[in-house]
Amino acid sequence: MTADPARRLRHALAVSVPVEDPAWRDALEAVPRELFLGEAVFRPSGVQWEPVHRRTVGQEEWLRLVYQDTTWVTQIEGVTAVDAPGPMAGRPTSSSTLPSLIMRMLDLAGIRDGDRVLEIGTGTGYSTALLCHRLGDKNVYSVEYDPGLAAAAADHIHTAGHSPTLLTGDGLAGHRGGAEYDAIVATCAVRYIPPAWLHQVRDGGTITTTISGWMLASGLIRLTVHDDGTATGRFTGDRIGYMLARPHERPPRPTFRRRPGQTRPARFDPGLLDDWTAQFVAQLAAPSAELMTTSDGVILVDVATGSQAWTEITGDGWQVHQHGPLRLWDAVEDCLTAWQEAGAPPQSAFGMTVNHDGTQHIWLSEPTGPSWNLPV
Repeated sequence: MTADPARRLRHALAVSVPVEDPAWRDALEAVPRELFLGEAVFRPSGVQWEPVHRRTVGQEEWLRLVYQDTTWVTQIEGVTAVDAPGPMAGRPTSSSTLPSLIMRMLDLAGIRDGDRVLEIGTGTGYSTALLCHRLGDKNVYSVEYDPGLAAAAADHIHTAGHSPTLLTGDGLAGHRGGAEYDAIVATCAVRYIPPAWLHQVRDGGTITTTISGWMLASGLIRLTVHDDGTATGRFTGDRIGYMLARPHERPPRPTFRRRPGQTRPARFDPGLLDDWTAQFVAQLAAPSAELMTTSDGVILVDVATGSQAWTEITGDGWQVHQHGPLRLWDAVEDCLTAWQEAGAPPQSAFGMTVNHDGTQHIWLSEPTGPSWNLPV
């Protein structure tokens, strides 16, 4: 490596990441990502997460890891990589997002010099520092839900030489003190657009986020806020996903036991839900259900009502069993039918409207087309 290996690796990363606005490439070259990953990260190891420590792999290998266009998980179920006693099982609860996805979000948001931006989810602080480099510290506001992560991110950001407005709390409430914003960018997913975001963005401003749910299907969207109090936009079709915002996370799943109920032939092969858009469509139909896959197809469990649906293969195809007050598979099949009758278009054919009365819905093809309400 050269005398300044980090700078060389930053340059290589910056030129490899596609950007529409070259100012973001300048930010990638300027902000040292190694300042934001601490002393350890998690990497997948089978069904577990293995902590990787800088002192163990050495500085040269550590920098190679840092400057990969990779998401590095930094916390599992509230435990940071540096504190992990060894490999861990569980769900990631914080990460340093891959730089190309950060660039995609910031490009999509249409941020320009002089804009005031509210970031939801400070995380490690890396994307916050990128915003600061581009916009100046006074124009950047960032909210982090987890107090421990917020404190660590503040240290990282200040070490990098920046002093934006950093807040600890529920990012779904935004931050009225900095409003009105030109853009809100969320580095977490949400089940619906929080009303506070809509109220804190100027007319013509944007909200860029991923809409997800308890099936963990997601779609990236930029919404434009209008002067009548509404917001509209189309999904991009990018196959990306963020962790759900903590207040939107799934509650504990009811224990699944096969219960007696209605049985009938299934109209669709459950393997269809392996398709990115089809799973997104299924989630619209059953927004409070979780999805599990088995050798016999799929299981749906509705967290709110305990309703269940599960499939199994028979000699003639597939059959579905349903139990509880909601017929989950009926709703999923109806939604999939509407999608297929429209030609099974990609996710980019879907759009979203947030109404001034707080209701929100996702529509297919046009705002007047088939639509599904979000669980506001």
